[in-house]
Amino acid sequence: MKKHIYHSFVELSGNRLNSFLLKSFARSRLSKMVNKSFASYYGLNLQEMERPLEEYKSLNELFIRRLKPDARKIDENEEAIVSPVDGVLATVGTITEQRTFTVKGQTYTLDEMLGSKEKSERYQNGSFVILYLSPSHYHRIHSPISGQIIEQWTLGRKSYPVNELGLRLGKRPLSKNYRLISEFEVQGNKRLSLVKVGALNVNSIHLTHPRPEVKKGEELAYFSFGSTVVLLFEKGLITIPPLQLPHEIKVGETFATFT
Repeated sequence: MKKHIYHSFVELSGNRLNSFLLKSFARSRLSKMVNKSFASYYGLNLQEMERPLEEYKSLNELFIRRLKPDARKIDENEEAIVSPVDGVLATVGTITEQRTFTVKGQTYTLDEMLGSKEKSERYQNGSFVILYLSPSHYHRIHSPISGQIIEQWTLGRKSYPVNELGLRLGKRPLSKNYRLISEFEVQGNKRLSLVKVGALNVNSIHLTHPRPEVKKGEELAYFSFGSTVVLLFEKGLITIPPLQLPHEIKVGETFATFT
């Protein structure tokens, strides 16, 4: 029974009624009664959570939990680019001359993902990285580098699932779903975009960092429920070593370096 209930959190289609019901329950005091079961089913690490499990007053509070200050070690090497999230590093690749890339058999265009041909042209022949977060993961998003956020914008209204099945069978969820994009200026005039993709009918991405200047490892935002992060890098900006994918990774761990 638990399996079917929890799988509904990651399998529901983009239906407004489902979205309303899911949000309402998860944010209600009533949902606190499933916190212990949820934590057990998904194997949450209770020792690293900021507060004891019993202090979270709803499922939503538990889901957007913070960690203890020393729970994640940030690689402070100036050349290191670190994971912005706890998740699965699922796909790494090169953006084509036509500003496209392929994930799970579906071709995405940066013009659509970023909502602008002008913005997407900067990433022609660059690199992309896909990070997937499951319900078991810590859902706060941190800065992968030290730099400056020069622009942020939102696009999309859909809420297709972004799990394995959703990426294979959905209607290009990474560029159709609601998404919040943060573009950084790094290494002089180079660009890096952090695309936070909403999912699961909820489409809740909350910014928590008010300043344009960011330090590597600082918290930027958090997701409510299922989610994915897409990182885009200009050509020649980074070097990604060979990785065996999919690869579990945590906030602060290095996956690439500045070239």
